[in-house]
Amino acid sequence: MKFDLHTHHYRCGHADGDIRDYVEAGIAAGLKVIGISDHTPYFGSPEEQPFPRIAMAKRELAHYVEEVLRLKAEYAGKIDVLLGIESDFFPEHIEVYRKTLAKYPFDYIIGSVHSTYNTSIFNKNRWKGLSPEEHIVQKETYYDYIRQSARSGMFQILGHIDAMKGNYPAFSDIPAAKAIDDTLQTIAEHGVSIEINTSGKTKLSGGWYPADDILERALHYGVEVTFGSDAHKPSRVGDEWDQVAARLYDIGYRSWVYYKNKQKQTVPLET
Repeated sequence: MKFDLHTHHYRCGHADGDIRDYVEAGIAAGLKVIGISDHTPYFGSPEEQPFPRIAMAKRELAHYVEEVLRLKAEYAGKIDVLLGIESDFFPEHIEVYRKTLAKYPFDYIIGSVHSTYNTSIFNKNRWKGLSPEEHIVQKETYYDYIRQSARSGMFQILGHIDAMKGNYPAFSDIPAAKAIDDTLQTIAEHGVSIEINTSGKTKLSGGWYPADDILERALHYGVEVTFGSDAHKPSRVGDEWDQVAARLYDIGYRSWVYYKNKQKQTVPLET
């Protein structure tokens, strides 16, 4: 059974198409379940929309929820449309995010670290002039944020957990094995899943998030996995599903999961 839990649309300011376009693309791709999971508004600022090319305006959140629920009802019997959202994780703003998102009937929430030290993880310039020791600190801080995300109780899924490599492929070579292992153990202990996110192909790193070696260690620690294309255009919905399923099976996984009403649904992994 095919599903894709990570899709965006025009409200975030950097994706193409409306929600219906993604639902129709899911049907065309043979999906039984599609999750709509656009970026949360930025709740850490009093401004209505401080980053219009990154996240939706606060006033749009209720409209977003209403539209997804309307399409869920319209497409019932054709495809299961799930109400998700991708939430940023800022330790200093965690409670305002928690309280705001709790007002809505999300099927699941993806927690993603997109920024540390007030700088995007995808900003190549953040690495300029740093010593090897400072590289390690940057990577360890990133994984500390992910561990905090897992412990927060807010999220069913953690998004693209090595995405900091996206525009800086050398990130993968920074020695921080203990930080990654500690993070995977924390994720497993708190019953959160990680996504295999195929959008890495759109960045300099290529490939998926996370890399195979992290997936192998995730299996060792008992971390469950899900699938997300992270589609920002309808043509990428379900992108590389079959290849991901085959690779996970080779690694040793025999099932993966999605979430409905925040309850885990286990799907056999078939190749």
